[in-house]
Amino acid sequence: MSAADEITILRARRRLAKAINADGTIEPWDDAKIFDFFVNPLADLAALDLLLHELAWHRGVCVVRAAPADPAHVTGVRRLLRDHEDGEAPTLLEVPRRWLAIDVDHLPRPNWVEVTDLFACACVAVQKLPAEFRKAAFVIQATASHGLKPGIRVRLWCWLDRPVSGAELKFWFRNSPVDHTLFGANQPILTANPVFYWGAVDPLPTRIAVIPGNPEVPVPPPERLKPPTRPPVVARRRSYGARGGNISGLIRTVATAARGNRNNVLFWAACRVAEQRDIDRQAAAAELIRVALNAGLPLIEARKTVDSALYGGQP
Repeated sequence: MSAADEITILRARRRLAKAINADGTIEPWDDAKIFDFFVNPLADLAALDLLLHELAWHRGVCVVRAAPADPAHVTGVRRLLRDHEDGEAPTLLEVPRRWLAIDVDHLPRPNWVEVTDLFACACVAVQKLPAEFRKAAFVIQATASHGLKPGIRVRLWCWLDRPVSGAELKFWFRNSPVDHTLFGANQPILTANPVFYWGAVDPLPTRIAVIPGNPEVPVPPPERLKPPTRPPVVARRRSYGARGGNISGLIRTVATAARGNRNNVLFWAACRVAEQRDIDRQAAAAELIRVALNAGLPLIEARKTVDSALYGGQP
């Protein structure tokens, strides 16, 4: 069995699950820094389904797409894909996987679909995915905010017919309303049920269900999931206009924005672009959206934010 058929489980001594208060507010998971890594083999989607049912009751674990960089160095380590500034070597290695987790969030829920009907909610979400997913089987997992916030908020797990990298996934889902951050190699994917504090009630009778279908999703060939070659950076900058056309500083600011503040930084950068008169706004907008996608923002959210800043309104 290859790394493509494995999943890396991270265990921390902190809560890796969101928590629900009695007033319906949601607390984020603890920002754990140190983890123990475990590698679990997976044969197919059925095996993944069994694992997810087990992990749902363990509040101190989550999973990532990456594999341990050093099997002998998996205890009390950080989630590092690159050399850290303090000299610590990478602990995780990006590898293509056959299993896939897809987060569909902020999706409007039709009036005829009950929020408690995970199957129906997931069927609506699947229609927003690329065509290859329409007949596939899925394990459906409700996120912590499903049933507490408006819309459909589910995680769809499926099995691919070949291993796929994070870069391929971001290009494949470039026009779908999904959270691209889950395609990052060391991005924690929460698997535990949310914690309901005293006085809070879970609005859902079940949090995991299954959509029957084809056991594997047919993945397009690698050449179809490869982003087109981009022109040199200097050539792109010239198209922005003579006056104040170099927005490289704004691009760097968006690219390095902290998690949780990326949308605000993107809006600020787009507002600075809007203040420049002699600039190609369309080209600048495309560049801002590109770097926002690389930073982890969903395509639809990035487009709305940039358009709002450039052409008026609020994010």
